[in-house]
Amino acid sequence: MAYSWDNRVDFVVRYMYDIDNNGFLDSNDFECMALRACIIEGKGDCNQAKLTEYQHIMRSLWEEISNLADFDKDGKISTDEFKQAVQKTCIGKKYADFPQAMKAFIEANFKMMDIDDDGIIGAKEFRYNCITRVAVENIQVVDDAFNKLLDDEDRRRGGLTLARYQELYGHYLGNTDEGHPGVYLFGPLSL
Repeated sequence: MAYSWDNRVDFVVRYMYDIDNNGFLDSNDFECMALRACIIEGKGDCNQAKLTEYQHIMRSLWEEISNLADFDKDGKISTDEFKQAVQKTCIGKKYADFPQAMKAFIEANFKMMDIDDDGIIGAKEFRYNCITRVAVENIQVVDDAFNKLLDDEDRRRGGLTLARYQELYGHYLGNTDEGHPGVYLFGPLSL
């Protein structure tokens, strides 16, 4: 099933964390994520102070994930190791109970998605984020995923606030229910 918990976590590893596409997570991925976050937030600029901030966030996230998931202590985290760690630290928990560095990553991810810096991820920003991660042939599937995420308040606002994004991210990783709107947080998923 495309929106199963296993497939959602596979997506996070493959399309969000494994930046160098070598099939596992290591410190290099998190260094690359720091630079990517800085460039995206700066809309092409790389401010050294912002880069230093993102490097701190991503290094902290790597250290935390390593402590939780690198079971054989080889400096690499396989998808299976990552899934075991997420099961232990996220399933059945609210966003507030997630590991601190993971919450910092999630907040940084929101900033990257909020291209116009208005505090809301709208449909165009959601589209942009989706198509930069996966191949999409029809924009309607992306729009459908976005609309499935939204509740009435989100619709009135025109998109997702940071608090709502955090709530949905908490369900994306922490809820095994395939019917929850949070499963659409990163757009349409394939097997």
